[in-house]
Amino acid sequence: MSDEHLYEGQSPAIRMRVWALGQMVWGAFMAGIGVAIVGAILLAIWGVSLLLPEASKQAPSPYGALEISQPAARIV
Repeated sequence: MSDEHLYEGQSPAIRMRVWALGQMVWGAFMAGIGVAIVGAILLAIWGVSLLLPEASKQAPSPYGALEISQPAARIV
């Protein structure tokens, strides 16, 4: 075996570039895992929505109670 270390012959600038690239690749990997988790959650919600009966998808708007049916009287 050689007594040289792995990074002994490289300049500090090259070692810094390799380290920075490794950090960026690791960050991209972690972001990809996050995107995959969000996608899996959305896919699960979509799958559950397919199991619901059709009548539940045709219900009246829940915002109907918030709508003003008559305009307020104006006092002039």
